[in-house]
Amino acid sequence: MSGAATLDVDFVRDQFPGLGDWVFCENAGGTMVPDQVIDRVRAYMTETQVQPGGAYPVSARAAEKMAESQRLMAAMINADADEVVIGPSTTMNVYVLSHAIRPWLRPGDEVVVTNLDHEANNGAWRRLEEIGVVIREWRIDPETAELEPEALARLLNARTRLVCFTHCSNITGGIHDVAALVRMIHDAGALACVDAVAYAPHRALDVRALDVDFYLCSLYKLYGPHVAMLYGKREHLLRAQAQNHYFIGDENLPLKLNPGGPNHEFWASLSGIAAYFDDLHAHHFPGANVGLHARFAACFDLVAAHEGRLARRFMDFLAARKGIRVVGRATGDPARRVPTFSFVVAGRDAGEIAAEAGKRGVGIGAGDFHAARIIDALGLRARGGVVRVSMVHYNTEAEVDRVIRVLDEVI
Repeated sequence: MSGAATLDVDFVRDQFPGLGDWVFCENAGGTMVPDQVIDRVRAYMTETQVQPGGAYPVSARAAEKMAESQRLMAAMINADADEVVIGPSTTMNVYVLSHAIRPWLRPGDEVVVTNLDHEANNGAWRRLEEIGVVIREWRIDPETAELEPEALARLLNARTRLVCFTHCSNITGGIHDVAALVRMIHDAGALACVDAVAYAPHRALDVRALDVDFYLCSLYKLYGPHVAMLYGKREHLLRAQAQNHYFIGDENLPLKLNPGGPNHEFWASLSGIAAYFDDLHAHHFPGANVGLHARFAACFDLVAAHEGRLARRFMDFLAARKGIRVVGRATGDPARRVPTFSFVVAGRDAGEIAAEAGKRGVGIGAGDFHAARIIDALGLRARGGVVRVSMVHYNTEAEVDRVIRVLDEVI
């Protein structure tokens, strides 16, 4: 595809009304929201704030808005609409899923989890010990803070039923070769549940290409409202036990895995995420005639290249500054990581550093970010966890330079 070689960041920033004088670099905790999403929340609540799916026109329009968002979010990840569940959070989606597949498991079956993942793809699975499931832990290498495929291979056996791991760590920013890991897991006769929450804001998603069984995404970290998406292969979702009201049967996809139903206005606004990327694509590739998934992919090629420049700039600073230890891969290479950097500073508390940066107009994070197991495995709890600087494509090189200047002052 021909078109712009670099991302027009000024155009991008014009779409996000929440950006201002502050530098927001805690985007791994939640991104800003573009006008396209905000406008749809307001439109739903002012034009169709009724129970959707009724016989009268306003109610029918409400249902149509929600169905359109469902279709677009599924197309974004290369799935069918009935393979996508929109729920309140990734944590809740996994909790519901873990109960839905309990009937598949018997005492002595094994589930593999990691000590790297956010607790959303961790805690609910560990609770399967209540029914006699054996939990095996795929542990990071303490020197590199990385998950090694060889360590997973040693855990897999004939009793393994499910492996739960992250596409990209919300602490280290390191990207895993999900397709290769899923092939290994499937060869062992098990299923894969992959957390893409920290990956989705940075790269195009394709569940078919990855061949994942279950895939997780928090849409409020993908420029949307505070809801989350769970993908499951249709055959798995049909087999899963319904978790909604008794009269919503096992064949009722995806509502069977959404107890109590969804947040209507936020669900309806998800079409705004697609509209934002459509506008981004039209600006950078005028006249291109490609499908929705291809438009997402083209936009994220630009995003990855821009974020790579930000990452290399920030990594150069971290590498040159004495007393800083980067947790994970000490590289800015966009093929190996997203621009989420966690680090510790000799003799300093992480929370103190983040607070001082906040006084200077720079928003960064500190703590364990609900990935408590890696913080404890690395012995960083006493230091207040890690300092985290996490960028997305609306951040600029000038903002990265400002973050660097502020950190130079406060460290």
